[in-house]
Amino acid sequence: QVQLVESGGGLVQPGGSLRLSCAASGFTLAVYAIGWFRQAPGKEREWITCISAGGGSTDYADSVKGRFTISKDNAKNTVYLQMNSLKPEDTAVYYCASDRRVFGCVHNQSPYEYWGQGTQVTVSS
Repeated sequence: QVQLVESGGGLVQPGGSLRLSCAASGFTLAVYAIGWFRQAPGKEREWITCISAGGGSTDYADSVKGRFTISKDNAKNTVYLQMNSLKPEDTAVYYCASDRRVFGCVHNQSPYEYWGQGTQVTVSS
């Protein structure tokens, strides 16, 4: 069964940190680029970062650049999103998704084939 499962969300104070995990089962992440997206209440889902299949290429939305770091451990079939200096506007449901491409990663949602169920991140004092 092909599955992506996010974990690590929760409630954190402004300025705090969280690390999200995206674990894959039923397929190998080594041949998939992974993207992280988020959807805040009343807003459309937006792309925030992605990493290539081999892990050598990453990209970030301006809103998270310098604060979030994506990484990939193909041996563990898991992708991580380290989130630092969190702000209230980072509050959202965070999703990971996989895109079978050899090189690079993309912002558009349509190429992403498998999606996780999401994990809630709430930044509030």
